Amino acid sequence: MPLSEQEQRLLEEMERNLYRNDADFVHAVGGVRGRRPNYRSIVLGVLLAVAGAGALIAGVASQLLVIGVIGFALMFAGVLVAITPSERGAAAPAPAEPAATPQRGRRTTGGGFMDRMNDRWDRRQDGRD
Repeated sequence: MPLSEQEQRLLEEMERNLYRNDADFVHAVGGVRGRRPNYRSIVLGVLLAVAGAGALIAGVASQLLVIGVIGFALMFAGVLVAITPSERGAAAPAPAEPAATPQRGRRTTGGGFMDRMNDRWDRRQDGRD
C-alpha cells in the first residue's frame, strides 16, 4: 500500500530532522545513502567461510585439533570480511535541507517535527488536549 502525500512529506521531514539533529547516530548505523555493497569482499568472505567449514569438518573427521582450529579461524575471518563495510566506497552526502516554503494548512511557528510532537505529548499529559 503506497503512502499518501502527507505521509511521504512527514517521513521526509523526519529523515531530514534525523540527519540534521543526530548525524552521529546516522553515521553509526550506516544510514549513508548511495553506498553500494562491495561484492568482491562478500564473495571472498563467503569463500573463506566455506573453506573454513570444510577445514573444520576435515579436522573433526581426522581428529586433528590443529586443522579444526584453523578451519574455525578461517570461517570467522570469512564472516568478518563479508560483513565489514569497505572504506573505499564513495559515501553520498546527507540529503540537503530544502528551502523552507510555507504550505497551506501548516503552521510555521518554528521548531521541527519532533518539537511539535513533544508539545502535543506534553499537552496530552497535562490533560489539555
